[in-house]
Amino acid sequence: MTETGETAFRLRHGRVSAARQVPSPNHDARPPGCWPELIVIHGISLPPGEYGGPWIDRLFTNTLDPAAHPFFGEVASLRVSAHLLVRRDGELVQYVPLHRRAWHAGQSSYRGREACNDFSIGIELEGCDDEPYSDAQYHRLCATISGLALTMPGLRRANIVGHCDVAPGRKTDPGPAFDWTRLRAGLSGCELGVRAGLMD
Repeated sequence: MTETGETAFRLRHGRVSAARQVPSPNHDARPPGCWPELIVIHGISLPPGEYGGPWIDRLFTNTLDPAAHPFFGEVASLRVSAHLLVRRDGELVQYVPLHRRAWHAGQSSYRGREACNDFSIGIELEGCDDEPYSDAQYHRLCATISGLALTMPGLRRANIVGHCDVAPGRKTDPGPAFDWTRLRAGLSGCELGVRAGLMD
């Protein structure tokens, strides 16, 4: 297996070996014949603008206490998830097996095709639209996308887009602070055909 970054990227039952596993109940089967062929990048922080703590894990596992912070009352009842999260320090967390449909994009469309959850992998970055993401996050994100492309044939020529691209007007993440040029440069040596931030 090709090394991707600091650790080998391996899958077993849709789980990434390098990731801390926090199983979310918020997933279901992809429609028949649907396989991942798109990667959607998100940004998340709980509470908004604050990093660290257990809150993202708790949101995605339906255990977020609405009384723990004023903002949590607005989101604690949501049933959402992502496949993967990259924290500020580069830690990789997995909530949903990659062959399952995570509930990350909501009402969405890509190149005229509705319901992006059906055919995408959702990757959250711990961050805000207007604050630079960390070096460790770019390193881990590039390694993770490279590993996905090596192990999942449908992602070898996947487009990589933001949540804002598949839900324009409704979502803004990962925001203008996300450096698509840096992501493309980080992936350029992989020779995998992934196209970061391109909507062609």
